[in-house]
Amino acid sequence: MKRLSVRRETDFESAVRNTEGVQPWRRLFHSGGGLAMIGLAHFAGADSAVMLAIVGAGAGVALILDVVRLRLEAANTVFFRVFAALASPREAEKIASSTWFLIGALILLLFAPPGLFIPAMLVLAFADPAASVVGRLWGRRRLGKGTWEGTTVFFLVAVIVLTPVVGFQRALVGAVAAAAFEVLPSGVDDNLLVPLVTAGALWLAGGAFGL
Repeated sequence: MKRLSVRRETDFESAVRNTEGVQPWRRLFHSGGGLAMIGLAHFAGADSAVMLAIVGAGAGVALILDVVRLRLEAANTVFFRVFAALASPREAEKIASSTWFLIGALILLLFAPPGLFIPAMLVLAFADPAASVVGRLWGRRRLGKGTWEGTTVFFLVAVIVLTPVVGFQRALVGAVAAAAFEVLPSGVDDNLLVPLVTAGALWLAGGAFGL
């Protein structure tokens, strides 16, 4: 009789598997990072050289570290061991969401009107993680790459955080656009897509539609 060989899980695979689940600390870190970015923009100014330098440097360093860890399995294993509470299995072979977060913020600083930076980051900081938690815990009906439940919560939270900043009508436009693109299986990381779509929708609502 031939013996069936059982493949032994590698240290890297074990480290990645330990990051599965709802990841509550990852959601809190996501919101905290967004709030830190918003606070920096509030005090330094979204159009300031200081803001651009800090976010640009952060994005550059994060991208370099991602390139290194994705080329070296040992470095990637260390990453998943050290940041077990913050990492996600999908980052095992892809750029980390935190890197896309910084790149998205950098693009906003470079190309979006300064007044749209904080509203866009508010949606990313609160609506996106809220949708992820609800979708994972209570999502039952599939919609694109998410669920109806998660997308509904995304929309509601986006309206709530946007209304005090841009008004109810523009908040509705921004929330609808961001929620629609967030759930599309586009392959683009939400941390890059959500703030750019939100800023674009708010810009159109304020300019083309005059809201």
